Amino acid sequence: MTPSPAAARVTIVTVSYNSLHVLPHMLGSVPEGARVVVVDNASDDSGALAALCARHGAALVRNPRNLGFGVACNLGAKGAATEFLLFLNPDAALQPDTLDQLVAAAGRYPAASAFNPRIAENDGSPFFKRKSYLMPRSEWMQRGWPEADREVSVLSGAAFFVRRRDFEKVGGFDPAIFLFHEDDDLALRLKAECGPLMFIRDALVQHGGGSSSARSAEIAALKAWHMGHSRVYAARKHRQPWARARALTQATLQLVSPVVLFSRRKRAKQVALLRGIVHASLGGSSTPEQAT
Repeated sequence: MTPSPAAARVTIVTVSYNSLHVLPHMLGSVPEGARVVVVDNASDDSGALAALCARHGAALVRNPRNLGFGVACNLGAKGAATEFLLFLNPDAALQPDTLDQLVAAAGRYPAASAFNPRIAENDGSPFFKRKSYLMPRSEWMQRGWPEADREVSVLSGAAFFVRRRDFEKVGGFDPAIFLFHEDDDLALRLKAECGPLMFIRDALVQHGGGSSSARSAEIAALKAWHMGHSRVYAARKHRQPWARARALTQATLQLVSPVVLFSRRKRAKQVALLRGIVHASLGGSSTPEQAT
């Protein structure tokens, strides 16, 4: 098969954290000619991951510990020479023409800085990021995919297509955000400093819906802590009013819910969420060690 000229203009960056159960499908969906960088955040399956990357011709960057999603993305993008970057979840899969459609869209909308394709869940239902904790309700959009290409308020990190020059201009992902809201933050900075954000209807990515890392109570608590921390840090950064009070109120109401009170796992998750909010409110940094 002749490599697509569009694919050669794109570097795909994906972050792995014990994601070997989904990565083969994602790597197998990448068209010939696209460069792929897999950044591993200290997974347990390092030997098998290295073999998988070698089979697919993907570059592997190993981190000695879990550095978080945004920092890992920045490392994967470092040194890229292509015009475009696509940050793609390891549980996502491209269609044969996805990169062609995205590159063509970038040509149609030269003022735009970053793009989302149409993202479908495993059952075919639409996934569309229409709102963010970091922006006012007046900017929220309607549910479901737009009927055609259009400018949007925010982008999802599941398949984040961006001009490399603009990504570098804004400094990439904020390294102070370990997990959650890092894609919102990047999208809003790109929109403010570089140009509009676009939804591209004819480009399609199949998304696994949150199965990119193994599931366990420990991982759930880790994610909850970082959700709380990022919610306060990022909302303050984007000048959202009452960032700490809003986060504390929502987390407290969730903690006293009967559904949570009678579930040990859910209680642990909500307690971790509250701890993350308090830690960020006191000015603490976001590190994995703080969540344990």
